Amino acid sequence: MFTGIIENLSEIKEIVEEGDNLSISFYSKITDELKIDQSVSHNGICLTVVKIDNNIYNVTAIKETILKSSIKNWKVGDLINIERAMKLGDRLDGHMVQGHVDQTATCKKILEENGSWYFDFEYEKSDNLTIEKGSIAINGVSLTVVNSNENTFAVAIIPYTYNHTNFKNISIGDLVNIEFDMIGKYISKIIKNQS
Repeated sequence: MFTGIIENLSEIKEIVEEGDNLSISFYSKITDELKIDQSVSHNGICLTVVKIDNNIYNVTAIKETILKSSIKNWKVGDLINIERAMKLGDRLDGHMVQGHVDQTATCKKILEENGSWYFDFEYEKSDNLTIEKGSIAINGVSLTVVNSNENTFAVAIIPYTYNHTNFKNISIGDLVNIEFDMIGKYISKIIKNQS
């Protein structure tokens, strides 16, 4: 379980195909604080640390993860948002994020407005939905939805978030990982089952 508050950016050093899986090597300033078997959110994808060698750590992404997320578009040199799992007893500064990507969305518009940025996203119609002022995780970042529509929404990014996550590297047309609000997903499923 994560909070959507990004700790650091990790740089992809190597991507190796292993059957249907991908083995991905990262460099991070906090590698020495990681341990094998630890869950770490990478752009909102919960991946397990399987190897550590000096400042480089490795994770494995399985076929299901590759199909549902933007991981298939990652390349060496990309900077990825990372967050370690939350500790019980800590403050929950963002919202409850599982690290289970629901689907991807495409960036449709970026608007800079007096020091803040608005990012518009579109996703394939599904049972997932957004609500005005509801929570959403984009590439693992806990954010508040604005301009919610059937399969589009926007988020407002403050300078701190812009400068300390990979939002500054997102361009129009880029694919991002989306995890919809967990409580909203349960409510939506209950209503659908009662219909």
